[in-house]
Amino acid sequence: MDKLTNYRQTIKKILTEHDYLANRSSKKKYETCLVFDETHDHYLWMSVDWVNQKRINNTHVHIRIKNDKIYIEEDWTEEGIANELLTEGVPKEDIVLAFHDPETRKLTEFAIA
Repeated sequence: MDKLTNYRQTIKKILTEHDYLANRSSKKKYETCLVFDETHDHYLWMSVDWVNQKRINNTHVHIRIKNDKIYIEEDWTEEGIANELLTEGVPKEDIVLAFHDPETRKLTEFAIA
């Protein structure tokens, strides 16, 4: 399996597990949805709903693949998507913490871009 296909499958597996666990919880408050766009390589896990006539639209995780690297654009998970990617065998040099500015990324053990 080539690298890009592997990364796509790994990301979808991780986000699907998060969605499954969120929907199993008795504390579930909002409807969740997964968005997998393999054409443009964007992967999202979101909450959408209406609460007291207010629209809820929260992005929990936004990941994209760019230049053969995984860019984590948004991550509100407890464990951290980067840690889960490492557990799945993705090397640190292929993970970009894109929610940090490029200067801050230099201070991490992950890729800058």
